[in-house]
Amino acid sequence: MRYFTLNSARRLLPQVRQTLGEAMEVRAAMEALQEEIRQYSREAQLRGGILFRPELAGAWRSQADSLGRRLRDSLAALDEMGVQVKDLAVGLVDFPTFYRGKEVLLCWKMGEPDIAWWHGTEEGFRGRKPVDEEFLANHSDRGGAGQA
Repeated sequence: MRYFTLNSARRLLPQVRQTLGEAMEVRAAMEALQEEIRQYSREAQLRGGILFRPELAGAWRSQADSLGRRLRDSLAALDEMGVQVKDLAVGLVDFPTFYRGKEVLLCWKMGEPDIAWWHGTEEGFRGRKPVDEEFLANHSDRGGAGQA
């Protein structure tokens, strides 16, 4: 596992923003494809069946496979960076760090201009606290206290 200081997480943020944005777009495309398939299925049921179209099924399968590969690649890239994806729908990620010698998480959500929040490992998004002077003076990328 990789640990970050606030500054090291901030330096990585442009790359995280781009890769996470790509993953979110792919996720949305996958949902749209699933909805298209559901709609086709509903229409088939209402009409009492539709002639099977293998070319359509093949196109859906090919598109789903391609989107799945792209999503796996994006998520693997984020994982390799050391970033923890918490909610792909809203673009919520965490950067592991230490505060007063205890592991905590710097928290960032797509659309926020900067990493300005943190929370304990058990608290989650609702437990977010602002990154303030006290936090900065007592956090590091190692288990000991102090800014790194």
